[in-house]
Formats: sequence, C-alpha cells, structure tokens
Amino acid sequence: MTTKSYAVIGAGPSGLAVMRALQKAGILATGYEASHDVGGLWDITNPRSTMYSSAHLISSRTTTEFTEFPMDSDVDYPGHRVLKRYFDDYADTFRLRERFRFGTHVERLERDGDGWILRASTGADRIVERHDGVILANGTLAEPQVPSFAGEFTGEIMHTSAYKDPAQLAGKRVLIIGAGNSGCDIAVDAVHHATSVDMSVRRGYYFVPRYLFGRPSDTLNQGRPLPARIKQAIDSRVLRAFTGDPVRFGFPKPDYRIYETHPIVNTLVLNHLGQGDLRVRADIGRFDGDTVHFADGSSGEYDLILLATGYRLDYPFVDREHLNWQGASPRVFLNVFPPSFNGLYLMGMIEASGIGWQGRYEQAELIATYLAAAEQDPARAERFRARVGERVWPDLTGGYRYLALARMAHYVNKDAYRRAVRTEREGLLAPVKDPVA
Repeated sequence: MTTKSYAVIGAGPSGLAVMRALQKAGILATGYEASHDVGGLWDITNPRSTMYSSAHLISSRTTTEFTEFPMDSDVDYPGHRVLKRYFDDYADTFRLRERFRFGTHVERLERDGDGWILRASTGADRIVERHDGVILANGTLAEPQVPSFAGEFTGEIMHTSAYKDPAQLAGKRVLIIGAGNSGCDIAVDAVHHATSVDMSVRRGYYFVPRYLFGRPSDTLNQGRPLPARIKQAIDSRVLRAFTGDPVRFGFPKPDYRIYETHPIVNTLVLNHLGQGDLRVRADIGRFDGDTVHFADGSSGEYDLILLATGYRLDYPFVDREHLNWQGASPRVFLNVFPPSFNGLYLMGMIEASGIGWQGRYEQAELIATYLAAAEQDPARAERFRARVGERVWPDLTGGYRYLALARMAHYVNKDAYRRAVRTEREGLLAPVKDPVA
C-alpha cells in the first residue's frame, strides 16, 4: 500500500477503470463525481449525460467490455440501460463506489509545491483538500462544440447533447447539421416523428454495417492487424459490396481514405434515404429567419436545427499550461503524461475506433504502474520520465493519415496505441540495471 494520496475526477468508464487499476496496485485514491452515481454519460439521469433514449453501443459488446468483467448479456450491441447496469455491477463487484464522493463538483485545481489543492463543492458545503497527484477522467464527450453561422435563425437550435427523446422532434421540420454517429442515429429516430428531416453535410462518409458475414463487423480481423493501406483497400471494397456507394444517396464523395476519421456505424440512414424519408443537403451558407440557405444555392424552411457538431475537450478546473495544451488538445505522452510530470494524469483522453474499455483499462494500468514505481522504486520511475523527456514518442497512428480536424487531435489507432502502452508498461516494470563500474 502506497502512502501518497491521489484524486480521480469522474466516475464514468474511465474513472472506474483507473480506480480499479489503482485499487489493484494498492494506491490510495479519492474519487470525485459531480453526478449522483457511476456511469458517466451512460447514465441518462446524469445532468451532464449526452445520452438519448435510443442510444446503443456502436462497437460490439465483446470488443468493448473489460476483459476481467464480461457483460452479463448476450446482446451484440447493448443499449444504454444495459450499459448503466454493467457499470453498476462493475462498481459493486470491486467495491469502487465507496472510493467516490458523489454529488461533488470539482471547481479548481491549483499547484501546491509537489502536489495539488483540489477545491470542490457539494452544493451546501465546500471542500478543500490536497493530493499528491490528480487523474483527470471527466470524459471527452460532455462539452458541446457549437459552431457559428452567418445570419440568424428564428426557429429552435439544439445541440445533440440536449436531445433525449424523439418526441422533441414531433411535427417539426428538422435540419440536422453534421452526419456523425449521433447525427445519423437521431436522423433514424426523427424520420418516424418529424414532419421532414434533412441532413446538411460538408464532407463524405464511409458507412460500416453492424454485421458483416453474419458477425458483428468489428469482430472480424482480430488477429495481427493488417498494414493500413492494405486494410483500407480491402475494407473499402467490402463496404462497397455491402452498402453500395453513399454518393448515390446524395453524400459528397469522401476526399480521404476509410478510417482516416471515424466511420459511421449506421446503415439504416442509407435505407431511409433510399425510401425518401430523409434528404441530404449541402453545407450551410447562411440563416435567414426560418430559412436556411445552403452552399450550393438551394434553401429550405425549418422549425428546428439540430447541431450534430460533436464535442471539444474540456478540463475547465485546471489552467491549460499545466496540461501542455497545444491547439485543440493537450500534447502529452501516450495521451496521459504531461512531459513536465507535474502530478496530473489524463485518463480516457483517447478516441479510437474499436479500442473499447479494455484499451482504456490498459491505459489505467500504465498510470498505476508509474505511480507505484514513483513511490516504491524511484529509479524505475526516473527512467520512465527520462524516456518521455527524450521526446522520441511512439507513432500512435498505425500508418493512418488522420484528418487534420480539431476533433481528431487526440485520435489514435487502437492497435498502435495498445501496443505502445503495453511496451511502456513492460519497460516500467523491468528492473533498473546497476551501472557498470
């Protein structure tokens, strides 16, 4: 058991994963969660949850679950209620709830010598505590990215983060801006309730069926990963055979290769386009009352605009300089360790197709391994810090040329990332050799 004290901010999947890893390593930690329970965004009753009633996993159960704790379900793509129960069971089985303070909102982290002062509020009471280190696991999908547009729209504008149920769309002329996974899910909801549904898009997309050859599509090719260009060539041909060319439904032709941004795991939207339930429109030109003018010169009238424009990273309780923030995201080793090793650690700041919660748990294991070494074998920890300081950091792209978008700033390839994390953890665990006299 270590003697230093650490804080974990957030009790969603990443917060639970790191708390479990710390528990197994015998590291003292106190969790702080603003909501009333575990689950993060998967708890639809959490005020900060961006979940909606029809939400399901877009990766399959077996590629998503924690290895040591399989889901008590045989459903391939479970919904959010099943997942909330899963995190409840995970927390109860490993007695993680007792390590968290719920209803506690972290307001500020301030540097204090070699540690951090954490200021939080429970509503009635204010908390001021000192910790030797803080692990930020408050999630990456909570702060809406809201773009600005020319002109003024006099109808209702809503971000998908505020969408909960298709009843919100009933009887309305709806324009969805953006066609990411959430946007496409909501479009499929909307066609059964709204008067009309259009989608405004600025680029083309690749649509991946949930099933290929009778199996969840992400369970195929689970062996040694293919080189990026070969996988892109094979999978693009397979997709064309199964889903056809989305261009025929009105989408622009993608100006990038598959997997250079997250694909859309939803082919129902193509069915509804084929049935005429849904229409693809061009990028936004400007707003004018209830009329939207599109970049191709066309226009349409709407009651509701739904912004499926994604989320941005947000750690509002700590100054960005402490996270080595560069551009749209912190620049940190393996998306975890600020190069200054100032006692802050980022947990879950990764987006990757198919990395699952086990990939995040391996990240948590690396954090726990470093913290244990820092106290029990400082030479190993120092060797790791020196390694990070060399700035010859592993390539986490797996050979894919990701689009230069803000939302892709912390995107990694799952195979390259997990391999790098395992390699660094093995290096941390290796004994330090005595110098040759």
